[in-house]
Amino acid sequence: MPLALLALAIGAFGIGTTEFVIMGLLPEVAGDFGVTIPTAGLLVTGYALGVVLGAPLMTVLGTKVSRKRMLMLLMGLFIAGNLLSALAPSFSVMLIGRVVASLAHGAFFGIGSVVAADLVAPNKKAGAIAMMFTGLTVANVVGVPLGTFVGQSAGWRVTFGIVAALGVVGLAGIAKLVPDMPKTQGVHLRHELAAFKNAQVLLAMAMTVLGFGGVFAAITYIAPMMTHVGGFADGSVTWLLVLFGLGMVGGNLIGGKYADRALMPMLYVSLGALAVVLALFTLTAHNKVLAAVTIALIGALGFATVPPLQKRVLDQAHGAPTLASAVNIGAFNLGNALAAWLGGMVIAAGYSYTSPNWVGAALAAAALLLAFLSAALERRDGASAGTAVTSTAPAAPTEQRAVVHH
Repeated sequence: MPLALLALAIGAFGIGTTEFVIMGLLPEVAGDFGVTIPTAGLLVTGYALGVVLGAPLMTVLGTKVSRKRMLMLLMGLFIAGNLLSALAPSFSVMLIGRVVASLAHGAFFGIGSVVAADLVAPNKKAGAIAMMFTGLTVANVVGVPLGTFVGQSAGWRVTFGIVAALGVVGLAGIAKLVPDMPKTQGVHLRHELAAFKNAQVLLAMAMTVLGFGGVFAAITYIAPMMTHVGGFADGSVTWLLVLFGLGMVGGNLIGGKYADRALMPMLYVSLGALAVVLALFTLTAHNKVLAAVTIALIGALGFATVPPLQKRVLDQAHGAPTLASAVNIGAFNLGNALAAWLGGMVIAAGYSYTSPNWVGAALAAAALLLAFLSAALERRDGASAGTAVTSTAPAAPTEQRAVVHH
């Protein structure tokens, strides 16, 4: 694997840290600014919405420059947003800083996926994408717990200052290690938008929303679920999330490895197993050991879908993959927001803290059905194309015989 993937992974590590670390620092931020916890929660919502909107916006703006330069500009935006958050004199300014940082998120992973895939041989593309996403998964194991600890000990502003410094390291790595890949000639915005007319691209994005949404239906409510149902102490939630992050790392690498060998079967297995494990979580949540194992499995199976889904979008949006790739990153965040909302609705309706697991299982099962539908459509289109070729094949020999006879 090229060293350039390391630079992309460092950038991904910083982005993953800033996205999730705020969840552990909400009480400190709310206390400093004198706002309620629900109000401070807008820092999470604002970031997610910024990713969804920023992914296509920043990618479209980047069609005029090379991919390497755009990655560097995105890291600059990320650094600026985190510095603004670290120095914010008021809550509203910090919210602006969070949104500014989030604008870089989707486009960085979208463009970065295309660059990573272009750096390696065709049979290693999913593995290269997984290598970049390893930075995001490791952030959940190392960056988020460490950032939370630093924020609670030395102040949350220090955490965001450190994240900005990580962005500087990522920017330097991209400048030094990523080759200067020129903008693809002949590809314009209309070509990028044309990818969304492809039903397979839309199906892959829908699988992304539903599949990874299934993960967040459960994980969003992991704290009350584990403390009220599982009997864990409040301080144990951090380590349970580390287990979730370790699962993500393993699942991401396995998903990247096997997606290069058999992409659709990898999706069938991971989405099917995810639906089953989420359903079982309603039972295993009552036992500490089984709950811990299940949380790690949810992380592994959930992130095992990421490299194959991202590669599926790149493959189907051939010729103009950049915008589709970035929008698919936004689809992950859209799934997160949708699943968290649905999970909250069932709890608010009076069901137990384990009820979001059923929501997650249903979402993952729906994604599996879409995977079967996608494969069936692909087989049908392949058969139609084969029939068309066969029907025109006799013309060539006939013409050739006529020439020889003459």
